Amino acid sequence: NLFMTSLGAYVLSRRNVMLKKPIMIMIMVTMFFGGGLIPTYLLIHDLGLYNTRAALIIPSAINTWNLIVLRTSFQGVPYGLEESARIDGANDFTILFRIIIPLSLPVMAVMTLFYAVGHWNSYFSALIYLTDASKFPLQLVLREVLIANNMEEMLTGIMNDQRYQVAETIKYATIMVSTVPILVLYPFLQKYFVKGVLIGSLKE
Repeated sequence: NLFMTSLGAYVLSRRNVMLKKPIMIMIMVTMFFGGGLIPTYLLIHDLGLYNTRAALIIPSAINTWNLIVLRTSFQGVPYGLEESARIDGANDFTILFRIIIPLSLPVMAVMTLFYAVGHWNSYFSALIYLTDASKFPLQLVLREVLIANNMEEMLTGIMNDQRYQVAETIKYATIMVSTVPILVLYPFLQKYFVKGVLIGSLKE
């Protein structure tokens, strides 16, 4: 996600890119209008991505809002740094990964948090596109446990009078497992969060 979003934001933040405004308009249109669930499902199926993890990764590779925020941040990097790098023989990839991104670490940290939380909490795409239980993400497993009470396989061999207690224990343990990693990740990124959002939201 960060790699693809960074590439798109870098291209759209450069001054000499042709048709930059029409491209940005087309990208922004996707924030307001979507193809709908059925056409998207048919597209995923026809591309051969159905019941594969790629169906969860490729369609969400770039988030439009995150792309716009990162583009705005890249535009705030002084243009003189890019000119100096080009004089020294640097290409676009060198400029992006050795100049632009290191100077945009607060925004990159925010993007990391946004994408991480988004993927961690995502279950609907897996519910639609996956049928193999071995490929289910944690949130879909949690949904099966909490809503559908689908724990028959887990409770095989346990006496009936103990099943309720074991089922409740599994529910609470699953909730903890799905919550703790984000709680652990957030304090390390908190110091970048406000700064990154403010930098990415300003436009000169």
